[in-house]
Amino acid sequence: MPSSTTERGAGPGTEVVERLTAEWAEPPTLRGWFSTVDHKRIGRRYLVTAAVFFGFAGFSALAMRTQLAGPEAEILSPGEYNQLFSMHGTAMIFLFSTPMLFGFGNFLVPLMVGARDMAFPRLNAFGYWVFLFAGLFMWASVPAGAAPNGGWFAYVPLTDERHTPGLHLDVYTLGLLFLGISTSAGAINFIVTSLKLRAPGMSLNRVPVFVWAIVATSFMVIFALPVLNLDNALLFLDRRFDTRFFDTDRGGNVLLWQHLFWIFGHPDVYIIVMPALGIVSAVLPVFCRRGIVAYPLIVLSVVAIAIISFGVWVHHMFATGLPQLSYGFFSAASTIITIPSGLQIFAWLATMLLGRIVVRVPFLFVVGFIVTFVIGGFTGVMFALTAFDQQTTDSYFVVAHFHYVLFGGAVFPILAAIYYWLPKISGRMYSERLGRYAFWLIFVGMNLTFFPMHVSGLLGMPRRVYTYPGGLGWDPWNLLATVGAYVLGLGLLLVAVGVVHALRRGAPAPDDPWGGDSLEWATSSPPKPYNFPVLPRVHSLHPVWDPRTAESTGPGATEDRILTDGRQTLFTSELDGRYERAVRMPEETLKPLVAAIGLLTVFVGLLFAWYWVAAAGGALFAGTLAGWLWPAHRTPEEAGVPA
Repeated sequence: MPSSTTERGAGPGTEVVERLTAEWAEPPTLRGWFSTVDHKRIGRRYLVTAAVFFGFAGFSALAMRTQLAGPEAEILSPGEYNQLFSMHGTAMIFLFSTPMLFGFGNFLVPLMVGARDMAFPRLNAFGYWVFLFAGLFMWASVPAGAAPNGGWFAYVPLTDERHTPGLHLDVYTLGLLFLGISTSAGAINFIVTSLKLRAPGMSLNRVPVFVWAIVATSFMVIFALPVLNLDNALLFLDRRFDTRFFDTDRGGNVLLWQHLFWIFGHPDVYIIVMPALGIVSAVLPVFCRRGIVAYPLIVLSVVAIAIISFGVWVHHMFATGLPQLSYGFFSAASTIITIPSGLQIFAWLATMLLGRIVVRVPFLFVVGFIVTFVIGGFTGVMFALTAFDQQTTDSYFVVAHFHYVLFGGAVFPILAAIYYWLPKISGRMYSERLGRYAFWLIFVGMNLTFFPMHVSGLLGMPRRVYTYPGGLGWDPWNLLATVGAYVLGLGLLLVAVGVVHALRRGAPAPDDPWGGDSLEWATSSPPKPYNFPVLPRVHSLHPVWDPRTAESTGPGATEDRILTDGRQTLFTSELDGRYERAVRMPEETLKPLVAAIGLLTVFVGLLFAWYWVAAAGGALFAGTLAGWLWPAHRTPEEAGVPA
């Protein structure tokens, strides 16, 4: 199979490359840094920012595990523990997992579908700035002693104004409403990019599984996130303006919070895991030297998971006293959703069985994912059974389960993706030996941290406790978990060291160091600002392994796929990727940053009840948006519309 661009044939001439560079390159100035709309730069920023928030959440976890290493410890006060506990969960779910995976999507989706940028580059930049400001908005509350302290789930009535006074839960509700704007904008952008900007010939049966996973996730975000936004808005109104949505004394309903939260919350598990499954399906074939087994069934399972996940939320509420008849339906749905997940696992195992495995660090993390995710899935099936769930709910057994699902199901694929695409993103190779050390420390540390929690949970240890008395049989298991947390932390530190070492001293990366099969490996490492000097014509599911696709970017390429007259990319049809027309893409601008600053001002004003400040921020946002959307005067040719 071809392994580099040069082996696949000559590209366009120097004059074409110079014209494309002049059109797409952004100025290397401070203003250019703030005004960029390049999806690759924005994707890298998502990755770095989410990694920093992951570090904050990881230090919070180490502090909590240190507090729980032995009975009756006094390292953290109850208030400090609750704030760190709440911010740890909130950050891992909302500020790390989804943004990190969307960061890979930002960088890779246009490259994988053969486009030159996202469909809405300025909206993409706006989404990043909102994500950054929302994360800072929430994390700034920790040193101020006003961090969320009601858990990442914020159950009422414990989180109403009477039981939790102060700004703690106002930071939570407003921060998640702010962040939801970024996530929604990103989801819309992914859907349109994947449906309309695919290279000619990339019909739906030739779309990479990772892109399918990002699109399915984006549709889930569009349907699930409004429910969470409504829940947070109602709680903020209850706390700030004394409405009565969750006040049972005045006709409200506390279970309304749980229903709305988990209608979002369980699909959110798959919103987190789905792109990670796509990463596995992208990485595994390359190191097995063959195409993924059962591609149509994997795509079908991705779509099935996206749909079924909206019908299982009540299994989070089996202990709330709902009608017994309803439990049967949701128990059945919770069991059925394991079928498409299991199908993907068997497809990956078959790919390994039928391939010629090359063991490198990304492959090790994929195998680690399969092992830990299967364990987490096994305990998940146990929770689908009402009787078992009612016995173990709110115990550390639950904590063990969802960490196996989310750490095993998301963090292991993310680490595989870091090592797999780092040469493409940075143009540098990592240290294989350092990567292997990191893998084994993380794999051992993760299992040593979370597996003992199954035992302590079965022994009766409740979750969400900051200390516990001795002599209950929990002491050795908590000590093991704390030792494992430090081993895990050391492994993650080695990953960070390995990335920094690669960026500073790593060997230059070839364009295709792994012999990859998808279109990002047909670009330079790192990719040029315009991605492809010639937009390819795709002829198979594995375009880089296909000589006809390589020939389409050679000297015989026509102008309708070179597009040197301004910043342009192609619109193609949704189903079969037929050529429709060229479209002009917007240039860099400061408007997304200014609009995000306007929204930040709105939410800061609402937090401190400075409503005039919120109104000023709203005016800034509305004015910037009006200027952003004001139609430019262009000729039909400039707009990409046939005359």
